Amino acid sequence: MYILKAEHSFDSAHFLANYEGKCSNIHGHRWRVEIEVQSESLINGGQLDGMVIDFGDLKKDVKEIVDYYDHALIIQEGTMRKETLQCLSEDGFRILEVKFRPTAENFSFFFFNYMQEKGYNVKRATVYETPTNSATYEKCEVK
Repeated sequence: MYILKAEHSFDSAHFLANYEGKCSNIHGHRWRVEIEVQSESLINGGQLDGMVIDFGDLKKDVKEIVDYYDHALIIQEGTMRKETLQCLSEDGFRILEVKFRPTAENFSFFFFNYMQEKGYNVKRATVYETPTNSATYEKCEVK
């Protein structure tokens, strides 16, 4: 099995609603996202001869989705008062609402599925919340 990996980072803030602890406050991370794709064989012939895919395409697609979240406050839909959201937006802050609680675990699942939908044979997606703490999502292979 051939496995290729591309990674990219973004800086953003988030908070965990209904959480008892420090993470219930708005705080920031330098998130690092690693996407691994796999193939049992290499392309035979043409420009991509001897490759799984073009690394340039993989890097571009990982960077594109990761950059979208850069320098934003990421919140779960419905966890902030509309008035607060409106004031922050009017003051020029970039707020991104997601349908999930913005945890490393949920982001790993989200990035895995996003890259699958882009047509990649994704093996796993890993999201680092800090340099030493990460969450990985990979599908179990049913045999």
